[in-house]
Order: sequence, then C-alpha cells, then structure tokens
Amino acid sequence: MEQLNKRVRDDLAKIQYATGNWCIPHKHDGEGVLDVAIIGGGQGGLATCFGLKRRGITNTCIFDTAPKGGEGPWITFARMLTLRTPKYVTGPDLGIPSLTPQSWYEARYGAAAWHTLDKISRQDWQTYLDWVRDVLDLPVKNEHELIDIDWQDNLLKLTFSCAGGVKKQVWARKIVLATGIEGGGTWHVPDFITKALPKTRYAHTCEQIDFEKLRGKRIGVLGAGASAFDNTATALEHGAKQVDLCLRRKKIPSVNPYRWMENAGFLSYFSELDDLVRWRFMRRIYDLNQPPPQDTFWRCRSHKNFAFHTGTPWLSVKEEGKEVVVTTPHGEMRFDFLIIGTGFVIDLAQRPELAKLAPHIALWRDCFAPPEDEQSTLLGSHPYLGERFQFLPRNASDPLAPMLAAIHNFTFSATPSMGLSGSSISAMRFGVEKLTFGIGRDLFVQDGEKHLQSLLDYNVDELVSLEPPQCV
Repeated sequence: MEQLNKRVRDDLAKIQYATGNWCIPHKHDGEGVLDVAIIGGGQGGLATCFGLKRRGITNTCIFDTAPKGGEGPWITFARMLTLRTPKYVTGPDLGIPSLTPQSWYEARYGAAAWHTLDKISRQDWQTYLDWVRDVLDLPVKNEHELIDIDWQDNLLKLTFSCAGGVKKQVWARKIVLATGIEGGGTWHVPDFITKALPKTRYAHTCEQIDFEKLRGKRIGVLGAGASAFDNTATALEHGAKQVDLCLRRKKIPSVNPYRWMENAGFLSYFSELDDLVRWRFMRRIYDLNQPPPQDTFWRCRSHKNFAFHTGTPWLSVKEEGKEVVVTTPHGEMRFDFLIIGTGFVIDLAQRPELAKLAPHIALWRDCFAPPEDEQSTLLGSHPYLGERFQFLPRNASDPLAPMLAAIHNFTFSATPSMGLSGSSISAMRFGVEKLTFGIGRDLFVQDGEKHLQSLLDYNVDELVSLEPPQCV
C-alpha cells in the first residue's frame, strides 16, 4: 500500500499542470468564505472534491453527518454481500490508473485475488473510499449535519448542527449536494402501514435492524428491488422462521438498465437531449427498475423457508394480538415483523436543508408537459436542473434565483435532468467532469473583472538580460 500511495502521488505530480489554486479569496465580515462546500462525504462528495482540486479549485470542504468511516450506506444499512456494480467500473479515481479500485485491491490482496474476484465486497468498497480520502488528503469535517441554507450578500450561509448540538455557520460561494439516493427526498413507508402499526412492528430497509431479534420469527417483506432481497437474505441467514417477499409486479424485474447505460455516449451527453427524449429515456429506465442481482436472488432461494409472491400488493395491515395481519388480493398473511423495501420518494420539502427553498425550485412538472399517454407523477416530482446541475426557479423573476443557481444537486434526484451522476459509481467520472467544469466556469466568470485586473497588474519579467550569454 505504501508503494501504491507513492505511485498515486507521483502520477498526480506528473499531471499537475494548471491545477494550482486560481480562485480569488473572498471574505464576509472578515471571515473566510469557501469557494465550494460539499455536503456528503460518500463517494459522490469525495469524487467532486477531487474533481474540483484537479481544476485548481482547492478552497473547498466536505461536510458529512456521520462519524469518520461511516459515510454512505456501505457499513450502515447496506446488506448486500458485494457491490452490484461490476468490478471493472471505475469512479472516484476520475481516470487516474493508480487510484482505481483495481490498483487498490491488487496492492492490498494481490493481482491473483483481483483476477479471481467476482465483485467487490461492500466493506472493501468503504475501505477503498477511506483510502481515496486519505491518499488525496481531501478536507472532510464529520459530524456536521446541514440544517439550513440562507442567502446573504450574494453568499450562501450554511448552518450545521455538530456534535453535542453545537450550531456552526459556514459561508460559501457554491454548494454541492452529494447526499446520495435519498438526497432528493426521503425513504418511503406507505401511509397504510405507518398509520396502522406501531413502529416496533416494522422497519424500512434503510434503517438499522437487529436481525438477531428476528430469529425464529415470521417476516413479511414488501418490495421488488435489490434492497428488499438483500434484507430478506439477511433475515434468513439470521435464523428467521419464514420470510415471504411480496411485490406488486406480476414478475420480478430481470433487465438491468444500468448495464445498458454504461456507455460513454449516454453517460456524457444524455443531458444535452431535448426534454421529450429525456423523459422517454427515463420512463423506460424507471419502468424497468433495477432487479436483484442473480447472486442475491440465489442467496435467498437457497433457503427452503423463503417464498416470493408476485402480483401480491399489500392492501392493508393491522395488528391482531401478537401478529401483524396483511391483507392482499389473495387473502390474509400473518407475520411477526415487516420489512419495507419500498424505496424513497422525491420531495425536496422533506429535506431539512431544502424545506424552505422547495416551493421556489422548478420541478419537471413545472417545466414540461408530456404527451397524454406518457404521464409520470414520479418523473414530474424530480427537480428540473440547469446544465451545471444547478437548481432553477419556478418563476424566472424570483429574487431567490441567484441563490438557487449557487446550489448544485448531485443526488439521485438529478437523474431525469442529467442522467446517472453522483449517486452512481457507473457515471461518477462523467458526472463529476460536467459538474466541476460548470462550477469552475461560474466562479471564474463571477470574478472575471478581478482576474482581468490580475493580468493588468502582472509584471514578472521572463526576459531578464539583453547581453550575450556568458561563456563558462
């Protein structure tokens, strides 16, 4: 690993041309102002910070709610054994060979181990991200939860809740929201469950679950996605008596659109398409959904006490004695505990940091009217972003328009506007390139007159002598 660390430093030194900081320092009431504050210290936030650094934007900082090492889902609520992404996909390395997952894995375990590896474990992926953070010396402040964004003197005023309930304010010219899958809303549990059952009877797949307490229990799982199957397998492996997975669809999704999307054309240029074509792309992608990987399904299927029920939506639930009774079109099912794998909703008002801004932010339903037979409430709920991932105002004359332009949305909710981006390993390199170019452009243009003055003041002689060269 020490040899790899040296190789990374050597590689970056060889391509360091024009990567020195060029941003002009700003202050507010004598206090330093960040050029870019990045919210989220997971893979998207780390890659964004590195991408900005490669463009000579170094006055940045990453803020994350979790303690160090706990950023993202990988060692918290992710319950797959390995990443779903093929091992050859690159991401936070941004094209630097020595920073790739393969280079890290070979340095840690050997080239033969990489050759025989199927997919990277989620624990190794977290360790890899920790290494990227350390070897690149990226500035991260943990246990900082963003709770408010304000706009004063053409700057963003960010309020964080820190360890011990301490409030802290940070000024920034730009902010990148790299808060992952749920960054555009919140994890979703249907109302008919939350209103009918006490919280002790169910948990969402995104929550901490004590699976040991489910040993010997009958578990009902709702959902068709990979996380529903991951949690099903985990419950079975911890000794659940019976696990029944129910899904609304009449067949389990089998086609993974992500594998199709992993081409440079789509990853680079999707956002350049007109609205109708983007809409049609996304309707198809969202309709296909992402299936459980084959190995995940086999992980469940290997247990005789596992059953799946297609075409079986849950219509209602109730608590009856020590049981939870679930009503389906095919009759009642009785369980001891429910695991809800119904994903998330896109609703910016559900995000504490965006709640007061949500009424001002343009959504797809505000900007685009699809053909009558191509409606989608889900797609319409996503923010309609500008070409630099920035929020746009619902009303062009909104006085908050300049503030919204300073907030760049690098979460999953950017997908209909920008294609795959920060919340996807597959698209990270391409998304970061577009995002950081746009941020750098804005920062340079805003200070264009100051940069011009810097040129006018520049007076460093390169030609220092008109005499003949001295012979030695």
